[in-house]
Amino acid sequence: MNHYKSWAGLNKQLSGFLCDECKGRLSYFLTRYHEVHNSYGRAAIRLDNREMVCFSWIEMYHQEHDLNEIWKETGVWDDNDLGLRKKWDANATYYDMDFLSSATSFLQMPIMDALYSDNYILQILAILDRRIGKRTLRKIQEEGAYQSYPFWVKQFYELRLFISGGTDMVCRL
Repeated sequence: MNHYKSWAGLNKQLSGFLCDECKGRLSYFLTRYHEVHNSYGRAAIRLDNREMVCFSWIEMYHQEHDLNEIWKETGVWDDNDLGLRKKWDANATYYDMDFLSSATSFLQMPIMDALYSDNYILQILAILDRRIGKRTLRKIQEEGAYQSYPFWVKQFYELRLFISGGTDMVCRL
């Protein structure tokens, strides 16, 4: 994971990249429970103070359980296993450190690399980014590939496509 000085600074950078339509409505959230063993935490992306997706330390245990099951069968501890990645992607089985890692990586990479990454958290950060213009949004809408994404990812594409298209249908999301 890339280094960051503080959540406040990282949040300010991420929020600074939000498209104009999302500014003031969409926010990133992170908290750490310092009194808990290993300082577990949770992260979320919120729209109008309602969480659209949450990345909680509890999901770390789900990931470890899945990895342990594979290890019992194969003797290999592989967190890049495609079957596990598909399962975790489908259910948003990611925790706060997954979000932090993606957020710090996002700030270091070209916007188009993030948008077409196989990491859904990077894609979410990219689709909400002001550097993604109307032509790119039109192309995304025409291609329609986002329609096959898990709901927790697709909702961010729909949010950006609707609000940038001039129709504020955010209330339905």
